[in-house]
Amino acid sequence: MEAESIPSLSPLIQAADQWGELLLLLPLLVALEAVLSADNAIALAAISRRLHDPKLQAQALNLGLGLALVFRLVLIAAARWVLDFWPLQMLAAGYLLWLCVTNLRPGDSQAKEEQGQGNEPSAEVAQKGLSGVVVTLALTDLAFSLDSVAAAVAVSDNLLLVMTGGVLGVVALRLTSGLFIRWLEVYRHLESAGYLAVGLVGIRLLLRLSAPQFVPPEWGLLGIVALLFAWGFSKRNSEPLAEEVEG
Repeated sequence: MEAESIPSLSPLIQAADQWGELLLLLPLLVALEAVLSADNAIALAAISRRLHDPKLQAQALNLGLGLALVFRLVLIAAARWVLDFWPLQMLAAGYLLWLCVTNLRPGDSQAKEEQGQGNEPSAEVAQKGLSGVVVTLALTDLAFSLDSVAAAVAVSDNLLLVMTGGVLGVVALRLTSGLFIRWLEVYRHLESAGYLAVGLVGIRLLLRLSAPQFVPPEWGLLGIVALLFAWGFSKRNSEPLAEEVEG
């Protein structure tokens, strides 16, 4: 007699199958989220760094990613409809490209440095800045989520499984963003590399909408991002200072 033919055992067998799928695919989904979110983490760290105060930076990441988690779960629940809704993808692509261009312009980076050298902001100004950064963090993660959610849904159609992977992905994103905030202070080209990667994701979303035949494979995009990261970690900010001292 087959075990599946015993009615009392059927729920147990189905549960075992679900847990087996969970144990097998969950690490894959988490790894997928972590790899696809590396450029996202740099962007979120750079946005949070505008607050200058480490306590406000941590608070912004906690609140912003908490809101982003809600957006992600809604996006996963409505994935079948949202991923076919081209205006939302167009807005996400435009936002990511705007984020890339506005943060790579030399004038903007100089303005950020001058702002960082100014006086300490008042509590009211700091609170307004915190609110703006929280919203920007949530929207940025939402734009990135269109790509990662599409990949996760392609791996499994189990809604609970994909949501669990999304939650763990946001937790991992919070941890890596905190690391990148410190690394951005150390490595000269890391922020530029991160925003270039953001632009690549935006271009990929546009190609997916307008010319799907030209969309680069996932491994190709990851290879380019890896090269950008290698460049980003190639030079420390302290190196020129050391040369001046020796001179």
